Amino acid sequence: MPVLSLQKSEELAAAALCRCRTSEANAAVVANALVTAEAEGLVSHGLLRLPIYAGQTRNGKIDGCAVPEVSFPRAALAAVDAKNGFAYPALNLAAQFLPRIAREYGIAAAGIRRSHHCGVAGHHVRRLAESGMLAILFANAPAAMAPWGGNRAVFGTDPVAFACPQPGRDPIVVDLSLSKVARGSILSAKRKGVPIPEGWALDPEGRPTTDPDAAMAGTMVPLGDAKGTALALMAELLAAGLTGANYAWEASSFLDAEGPPPGTGQLIIAIDSGAFGASTAHLAKIAQEIEEQPGARLPGARRSEALKRAGREGLLVSDVLIAEIQAL
Repeated sequence: MPVLSLQKSEELAAAALCRCRTSEANAAVVANALVTAEAEGLVSHGLLRLPIYAGQTRNGKIDGCAVPEVSFPRAALAAVDAKNGFAYPALNLAAQFLPRIAREYGIAAAGIRRSHHCGVAGHHVRRLAESGMLAILFANAPAAMAPWGGNRAVFGTDPVAFACPQPGRDPIVVDLSLSKVARGSILSAKRKGVPIPEGWALDPEGRPTTDPDAAMAGTMVPLGDAKGTALALMAELLAAGLTGANYAWEASSFLDAEGPPPGTGQLIIAIDSGAFGASTAHLAKIAQEIEEQPGARLPGARRSEALKRAGREGLLVSDVLIAEIQAL
């Protein structure tokens, strides 16, 4: 299996997107997001997404050349229109101005509409934490989870992410899907032709399944049962209701090139870490308390270590996937 440097991997991905009706600027941003996910070991959000994205830019479901626009309806609030393009440029734009506003007002938020798959939600909040912000992201996704006790998908898997700065070291990053696993994990199993563990998903009749095809046609099991669907309701209201984006059941799939743009949304909030007078050293005390316990690890630590290792050693990318990308 070939080993590619992160730079070569990004160049391979960006070139493929450019061949598929995507601007150079957007292709570079998307390629960086996918390769970073791959390097962190999150293959369900990594390079296997590239052929899916390329099919959508070719068909116009994603406008690969869209340039997001921002307006400021209130002093500390930004409304970002992703223009039915990729979510990554819109989220990167928000990350550029949110710290400045949060330093002035203590808190700032950006609501993003007409958006798409946000990828690894933790990347976006981590970027803000590296600027001294505590950050929270809510995103919605196409319908994949039924309300507790129901049988029709109303909620997406709806990622939620949080990041907190630490002096002199990587931020604390919490990143989770409100389904028991991310839907991309089902997609990854489907591509590999392997079964999924029982308890991840239900088939279209609402029965537990280990068949990834039946899982893709059915619904995801929520994280924490009824509590997970309550959190998904909250995420839908914040990411779609508040921003004017499509709710999960109104959005077309992130995983195929059929239908109109999904038009999903994200809400990202930045809070100045010094807004209430506490220091980042005070924020980091809890991390020390956790790490002093043998076997305990902070959320996000494993991903951070994997990314650094991939930076040194490169990525193992299958010949089949490289050929598929090169053929785009």
